[in-house]
Amino acid sequence: MPVAPGTPLDPAATRAKVLAAATDLFYARGVHAVGVDEIARSAGVSKLSLYRHFGSKDRLAAEVLATRSDRVHAWLARSVEHVEGDSPRARILAVFDAICAWYGQSGFRGCAIVNGATDTRGDPGDIPMIARRHLERYERLFGAELAAMGADDPAGLARQLLVLVEGATVVAAIEGSPDAGSHARQAAETLLDALRPADLGSVAG
Repeated sequence: MPVAPGTPLDPAATRAKVLAAATDLFYARGVHAVGVDEIARSAGVSKLSLYRHFGSKDRLAAEVLATRSDRVHAWLARSVEHVEGDSPRARILAVFDAICAWYGQSGFRGCAIVNGATDTRGDPGDIPMIARRHLERYERLFGAELAAMGADDPAGLARQLLVLVEGATVVAAIEGSPDAGSHARQAAETLLDALRPADLGSVAG
């Protein structure tokens, strides 16, 4: 419920509550299926407060997805950093290990950013750009590791790995099973092993 009259306001806390409520609702049901009234009720704020902080539902959705993208890539970066030794190959496969674990989590419904772009396709706004940037960040992550492996075309192979990630994410969400993650990892291993089969052991660990 909205705060009672006379209650001290905390703008940062209000903004955070709206973002959290919208994040959960959009992920569960999609951007178009959720209205501003429901978001405000779930956050315990007034519609006026919601509009004061975000201006419109479209701007709120864009901020939700941009924030979610930042969180996803920070999580992937931590997953890569925690790999023991100095093995680009192992760091690439650690990304696939992380998404395999994600697919098995309760409430998994696919990639929120891609879902949002699909749900709002054709609409004006920032969401398509946020989704493109989200995918490009995967490519940069993979590309840096592939360059460290000595790949002749790190950008091209990074794109193939991106397709594996996003394809597996769609399949896992539709089937309700994490199996696609392990299949994508196996395909990634095949691509990496074909890259430099003679000396992968010495270069990648």
